[in-house]
Amino acid sequence: MKALPVEPSNVPVAIGSRIRAARQSQRLTIEQVADATGLTKGFLSRVERDLTSPSVASLVTLCQVLSVSIGELFAAPETHLTRRDDGPRISLGGQGIVERLLTARSERRLQILQATIEPRGRGEAELYAVDCDVDVLHVVKGRIKLILTNEEYELGEGDTLSFPGREPHTWVNPTDEPVEVLWILVPAASR
Repeated sequence: MKALPVEPSNVPVAIGSRIRAARQSQRLTIEQVADATGLTKGFLSRVERDLTSPSVASLVTLCQVLSVSIGELFAAPETHLTRRDDGPRISLGGQGIVERLLTARSERRLQILQATIEPRGRGEAELYAVDCDVDVLHVVKGRIKLILTNEEYELGEGDTLSFPGREPHTWVNPTDEPVEVLWILVPAASR
């Protein structure tokens, strides 16, 4: 089998910000990492700013101290882009509502739903709950009433209300104008 020639890339690999993020997530100072690795604070600072590249041995030691794999430093971040009006339509119930999922179906950390509610549109007749820890309602345009077990909230453009996801609730657009809202569910609602 003939090997294909590979041209080396001269594009520098920027891993410094990921190293800094790993250090900060561990709540470690550069001095603490320097003590644990035997590397100097100045060298670590230059590595974090991508002004120098560590040797393989230094990188291995640094990753061990920061509890990250070398692969994590070089992996492309997992991203998902949903363009306006391109999210798949979903239906969580209610009348006079068009809902779109704005996050990837596979996203488990949170779910963002965009909803356009027609005048006098409404949620379920009986209060219902969503299987998530936190439910956030943000009004992009218009007015909406959110009804909880013992309280009602009138929300206008720019208002945001967060409440426990398992709290029974429903909603209504009490106006003659359409309403646009975002629902953010953390973590993503169980299916």
